[in-house]
Amino acid sequence: MEIDRRDTAVVFIDPQNEVLSETGKAWPLVRESLAENNTIENMDRIFAAAKRHGFAVFISPHYFYPTDAGWKFNGALEADEAAGNFFGRRGILNLEGLPGSGADWLPRFKPYIEDGKTVVVAPHKVFGPETNDLVLQLRKRRIARIILGGMLANMCVESHLRELIEQGFEVAVVKDAVAATKHPKWGYGYTAALINYAYLAHAVLRTDEVVEAMKQNQR
Repeated sequence: MEIDRRDTAVVFIDPQNEVLSETGKAWPLVRESLAENNTIENMDRIFAAAKRHGFAVFISPHYFYPTDAGWKFNGALEADEAAGNFFGRRGILNLEGLPGSGADWLPRFKPYIEDGKTVVVAPHKVFGPETNDLVLQLRKRRIARIILGGMLANMCVESHLRELIEQGFEVAVVKDAVAATKHPKWGYGYTAALINYAYLAHAVLRTDEVVEAMKQNQR
């Protein structure tokens, strides 16, 4: 897979406090994986390289509103998220309580995300982009190839990977710009993700490779 700023974009999933900050509800389960992969630093490097070299950046966030509590059935992780009010917001038109909350961006990423150029799409509601406008926003900008990273490796990132492939995009996953939970019953999600990335993605890259490829696309 070639990386060319004319038709390649970075897509980051859930760069939010809930899964990246010590204050986040998921921190006890993800901190080891974040440290092993140097995930936050690597995401920062990709953000910086994308901005420096003219690559479009898209964010697919996770938000839940009070009305989402009315869902009648959930999978295992969905049930945990609902019980803990993960990524919770007061409402779709209400920003009260958002700054600094679990649903807010990790502070070190805010300069990249809030620069007026990054595209923040509607929230995905389960794991994949079928419930938001990510594909529409990519198509409208004639994006054909995607550099994918974020959280969680085996859930939202893998679900985005699968749907984007089905939608006809070429997708490279950055394996050290993701992380996953080490769950006492369900196992280590990162191991499962790496296996499936190898089977599914058009490329599985490291941050060093992505940053170098972007550098070759100097303006």
